[in-house]
Amino acid sequence: MLHDRPLSKRQVGWLTLSLGAVLVLAALSADLVGAGRFGGLGPVQRQALAAGGLLVVFGLSLLPLGNRPA
Repeated sequence: MLHDRPLSKRQVGWLTLSLGAVLVLAALSADLVGAGRFGGLGPVQRQALAAGGLLVVFGLSLLPLGNRPA
């Protein structure tokens, strides 16, 4: 174990928010690398954007809860 203190809700919030932002950026950048055959946002990209958006919102909701253990 790296440390004895449990993760705080704020730390979990930042982690969740970061993962959601990476997912959103990956979904939006898929067109730049030529992935997929759709002209705009494909169905998988829309699902990834929705999931990433939900993770960002959930992460933001945890930030004000402070240093209480998660």
